[in-house]
Amino acid sequence: MAREIAFLVFPDFQILDLTGPLEVFSQAERRAPGSYRLRTLAFTPGPVVSSSGLAVCAEPAEPFAGADTLIVVGGRGTDAVLADPAYPAWIEAAAGRVRRVASVCNGAFLLAEAGLLAGRRATTHWSRAADLAAGYPSVEVDPDPIFVRDGAVSTSAGVTSGIDLALALVEEDRGAAAARAVAPQLVVFVQRPGGQRQFSVQLTAQRPAREPVRELLDHIAENPGADLSVPALAARVGLSERQFLRVFPAETGHSPAGYVEAARVEAACRLLETTADGLERIARICGFGTLRTLQRSFQRVLAVAPHEYRERFTRTGAA
Repeated sequence: MAREIAFLVFPDFQILDLTGPLEVFSQAERRAPGSYRLRTLAFTPGPVVSSSGLAVCAEPAEPFAGADTLIVVGGRGTDAVLADPAYPAWIEAAAGRVRRVASVCNGAFLLAEAGLLAGRRATTHWSRAADLAAGYPSVEVDPDPIFVRDGAVSTSAGVTSGIDLALALVEEDRGAAAARAVAPQLVVFVQRPGGQRQFSVQLTAQRPAREPVRELLDHIAENPGADLSVPALAARVGLSERQFLRVFPAETGHSPAGYVEAARVEAACRLLETTADGLERIARICGFGTLRTLQRSFQRVLAVAPHEYRERFTRTGAA
């Protein structure tokens, strides 16, 4: 029996929040006919215009008899529909008639307003994570992962991460082989683990006002295996250790140790993706010293083991 996947859209939604996950399930259906049935719903049926100007033809959301999965998209129009109590009320009622509920991007706000995230861990686009946490204190907001699954409710960081979440749902339904078969058709990684961070440490860092600190960040990225201890870094920018421990967090928003660890993890990720080097060699090259330290850092930063990262992310022909 086909599993029905229902997407809820609204005016000014983000088109990729819909089309990315929808295409994952569509590809899975093509490979196993009868596995999925896809529906796009809206309060006002017919053409629904996205924030990019592209419209999709949606079915009426009412009456809603139920489905296997309800996915609420996000986008620029989310704040407007949040002001309409009919949307969270509909989502709350619909959640009682589906097996699982998910959101893409700031669609998490609609799940939160419907009371579905209370007491749960959740994520959303990094730029709105603080707003979600402030507006819904009962939600454990984690701004880092690309998606979070907490029981029957899932949330994703937005845009392409909706594809990753959809692949995880296909894997749950039809097994890992089915998800692996779909990913290459979309020219995406087999499946990014949900714990992977939304963006690199260099992107999360504030742009330092001081040129020596900007140059230091480049040095760290280019030389992960070098001596990146506080004394060495402080000497490189001409500061005392005490001054450096005050200046670096103020300039970057990160502690020196946290920044270096994340940069080394990212360097290790690149080697895991593109080489067949053993884990112990990668640990040495990237400055971890030992395999155990590498493993601990991966769990702390990405919530995934190095070998699992390699299995999911190795580029074709690399290993």
